[in-house]
Amino acid sequence: MAEADPAVPTEGAQIAPASGASEKRRTALRAIAAAVVLAAIAYGLWYVLVGSHYVETDNAYVGADTASVTSMVAAQVAGVPVQDTQVVKKGDVLVQLDDRDARIALAQAEAELAKARRMYGQTAATSTALAAQVAAREADITRARAQLAAAEAEFTKARIDLDRRRRLAPNGAVSGEELTSATNAFAAAQANLELARAGVAQAASTRGAASGQLAANNALIAGTSVATAPEVQAAEARVAQARLDLERTVVRAPVDGIVTRRNVQVGQRVAPGGVLMLVVPVGQLYVDANFKEGQLAKVKIGQQVTLTSDLYGGGVTYHGKVTGLSGGTGASFALIPAQNATGNWIKVVQRLPVRVTLDPQELRDHPLRVGLSMTAEVDVSGK
Repeated sequence: MAEADPAVPTEGAQIAPASGASEKRRTALRAIAAAVVLAAIAYGLWYVLVGSHYVETDNAYVGADTASVTSMVAAQVAGVPVQDTQVVKKGDVLVQLDDRDARIALAQAEAELAKARRMYGQTAATSTALAAQVAAREADITRARAQLAAAEAEFTKARIDLDRRRRLAPNGAVSGEELTSATNAFAAAQANLELARAGVAQAASTRGAASGQLAANNALIAGTSVATAPEVQAAEARVAQARLDLERTVVRAPVDGIVTRRNVQVGQRVAPGGVLMLVVPVGQLYVDANFKEGQLAKVKIGQQVTLTSDLYGGGVTYHGKVTGLSGGTGASFALIPAQNATGNWIKVVQRLPVRVTLDPQELRDHPLRVGLSMTAEVDVSGK
């Protein structure tokens, strides 16, 4: 029987090492699969217990309601005591305008007010004088009526005398001269009677004119005093406007903040409404976080937000609160909105701005600036 050659490996010797390597690979694959399953289970548990309670975006930026500093009057700039990047407090002087024209206008308005008050006093005094004139016209009427009565008596006497002489004239008891005198006396009495009647009418007319003037003058001051007269109040309003224009020659900071975009120089003439500079209220900043539409299902006003800034990194955490959701996406308010109803259409996930207010104390400790990038995480758990 032939012996086996030791240099040639037998079939059993070849299979044993191959089986060992395959078993190791299978063990490694099982370990990897188990690790993947455990990782998936761990992620699922984390998402159910933690991850599903938060939505996060790094598409968030710091914003502020910037205050525009404008001039309310037209004047020349006399001084600008602030510079860009300067911190100012509410009420600090930002721009000083030339106030000489405003002071002259105020002096003129005050003079008009004094004149209006004097005119009211004059009108009141005129009413007293007109009332006296009405009383005098009443006396004139009484005198005219007395004169009328005397004229009527004289007319009656002259007529009787004339009638008597006319009856006696045919008998020769009265001379022609005496009859002529009686006739002349009667004519004179008749003329005096007409004159007396005209005097009464004239006195009545004069009294009516005086009464009308008195009524018209009383209408100017009826129910008013020197403080409530319309002309005086109008003059006081002009004084108040002139005084306000004088105050507006000093332009003050409307809020606490930092001066930005100063574009006014000494000697420049400014017009009402022109923007002189901006004041950024860095103590009242907010964040507009742009979340994807699929993240917004549980986002509600009042939820707590944790934020970090690229300026300070993850070492500084800000805390805020959701105070509002925009009425539309950024694309809907773009200058040229997308026209999805025409041409080829590709769905693009939209983002909606969510307004987040920040803790003022944290802003004081770590100041931010408008436009800086933030990362926002909203707690939607409802706790």
